[in-house]
Order: sequence, then C-alpha cells, then structure tokens
Amino acid sequence: MPEQNSNSLSTLALQKFKKNFWGVLSFSFIVFCAFIAIFAYLLAPDNSRNANQMHLSIHSKPPGFNATILTIPSLETSDQSLLGKVFFGEKNMDDEIPIDHYSFEDNGLKIVPYSEGEITGVSKVIPLNSFPAELTVKEIEEKYIAPKTFILGTDKYGRDLLSRMLVGIRISFSIGFVAVFISLILGITLGAASGYFGGKVDAAIMWLINVTWSIPTLLLVIAITLALGKGFWQVFIAVGLTMWVEVARVVRGQVMSVKQMQYVTAARALGFTDFRIITRHILPNSLAPVIVIAAANFAAAILIESGLSFLGIGAQPPMPSWGAMIKDHYSYIILGKAYLAIIPGLGIMSLVMAFMLIGNALRDALDVKA
Repeated sequence: MPEQNSNSLSTLALQKFKKNFWGVLSFSFIVFCAFIAIFAYLLAPDNSRNANQMHLSIHSKPPGFNATILTIPSLETSDQSLLGKVFFGEKNMDDEIPIDHYSFEDNGLKIVPYSEGEITGVSKVIPLNSFPAELTVKEIEEKYIAPKTFILGTDKYGRDLLSRMLVGIRISFSIGFVAVFISLILGITLGAASGYFGGKVDAAIMWLINVTWSIPTLLLVIAITLALGKGFWQVFIAVGLTMWVEVARVVRGQVMSVKQMQYVTAARALGFTDFRIITRHILPNSLAPVIVIAAANFAAAILIESGLSFLGIGAQPPMPSWGAMIKDHYSYIILGKAYLAIIPGLGIMSLVMAFMLIGNALRDALDVKA
C-alpha cells in the first residue's frame, strides 16, 4: 500500500518550519549553543571554576596572543567528582605564572616573569620541592611549562576571554529557560482562569495584568532584584515575574475564543470538570501563539539579564556574564581594544537574533490561515 501522508496540524507545521531556511539555521545555532552551555568546562581552555584563572601581567591582550605559562601545583588535593568537574568546573588551586625565560639551577627553577616593552622582569627562583618529588627536571619541564594561545585574547584581569565566553553562555541560557518557564506557568494559569471564568475573576486578573504592565519592565526587575538581593537566582525569578503579562493576555484571548466552540459545549454537557475542560480541551488548542511569545521572551530575558549585569545587579563576579563583560571593558573601546567589549556584544546579538528568527519561523509555521 502507498504510504499515506499525515495531514495533522503538527505535521504540516513541522513541514513548513523545515522549509524556512532562517528558522532551521537559527534552531541549529541554538542547539549548538546549548551543547556548548552543557559542556562548557570540557571545551574551555581554562576549566577552573568560573574560568577565573588570572594572569595580571598579560591583561588586555589581543586575540591570538601567545605566552609561556609556568604552573606551580598546589599542595592541597581536590576531592571533586568527575561530574563536578564537568558541570561546575575544577577547583583549580594551582598557581600559573606567565614567563619570558627560565632555566634550571641546582635546587630550583629560575624564571623571569613576563614583562612588556623594554622593562625586564625581576628574576626569581622556584624551589624544585614545589613540584612532585618523583619528577625529574625533564618531566617538570614537559608537564608544568607549556606555551598557551589565547584565541580571543585576555580580559583586563588576564583571564582567557574564550573560556569566559563559553562559560558565560550558561548564564544566558539559564536566564532564558527559568524566566520563560516562570512566565509560562503564571501567564497560562492566570490567562486561562481569566478567559474561562470571566466576571469578577476576569476583572481581578485583568486589573493585576494592567497594573503590572503599566510599570516599566526594567524598573520592575530592578525593584524585585533589590528586594530579593543581588545574585544568580534572584535575577532569574525577577525577570520571570515580569514576563508573564503578555502570555496571560494572549492566553485569555485564545481561551475566550475557544470556549465558544461546540466541542467545549459538548464537554460541559458530558459533565466534565472545569479543570479537565481547560487542560484537555481548551489549552491544547490555544497554545500556538504562546509558543511564539515564549521564543520572543527567551530573547528578551537574555537582553534584560545582560542589561542588569551591565548595571551591576545581575550575576555577580567572578561569575562570567556577557553583560558584565561589556561593563568591565566598554571603556577600552576608546583605548584601541574595542574587541574586549565587541566580542561579548556579538555573542548577545547572535543568540538574541537566533531566538527572534526562530520565533518568526514558528509564527509562520503555526499560522493555520496560511
């Protein structure tokens, strides 16, 4: 028998989405960024927690900068599990020193720390007992002295900018997921109740929606953040609590339209509870616009978090945030080192654009009139 094509709305929407070049490209880019966010510490050259290994002598270096790094191992041992290192970074207590020259002497390693221009660093001797006793001079040289390339350069504290960018992607994805999740829970719940029950319930919820919407988003986020305190999760909650309003209004309108349908009247006649009618019959037929709004809210959440971090009330140092990276380096634009602010700016722009494009593609795919 010939294979029959399914004409379900979801299948048709998927087929339309696959034909949208920018939608597929944006989806692929978002999946790629999600992979980086999950395995950031495996991909980052600096896998220390928060990619926070500082080398002040090589701060603000351009992309492609090379330096010889001496690592002095810590005497303390870490009890971290493998999963802890993969997902939260390594508790790196080793000391890293950029050096110009080195030579081995009788009981020590003589080094000349990295210096710029005509200034020569003051040499110092590192005792060989700073390294494991069982290692020979040759093994110490091979294991603890190595050239390192900073692909995107270093920030003003000498930290690897590429590692900070890779780990910082987690902040943007986390804020998007948590904020959108909170906004969908609140928006769908309140919007469905308002549209289905009407009357005083609708009036009370619409009053709350209008009051919340009348307050500027950034101002409301700042007020909630200051009330909850500065921090990682506080920002997530604050952004989520300000993004539910648009979801609630759209869901309310959809529910008011769908509840007039004959299958909803039939469900009432069969004696189904209001909860079952809303969750099983009304909401599944009302959520197409909500999916589009969720994609736009994801992009908006990334922008809001970046703005808050730029103002200093977002993710707190040393946690890498793209907005905070721009804040730390925007003054370097006039100093001939604009890349320090442009690189995280391009990261924010590309991720936000991807979510906006995928939102447009979903809107076109879910448009039944088309």
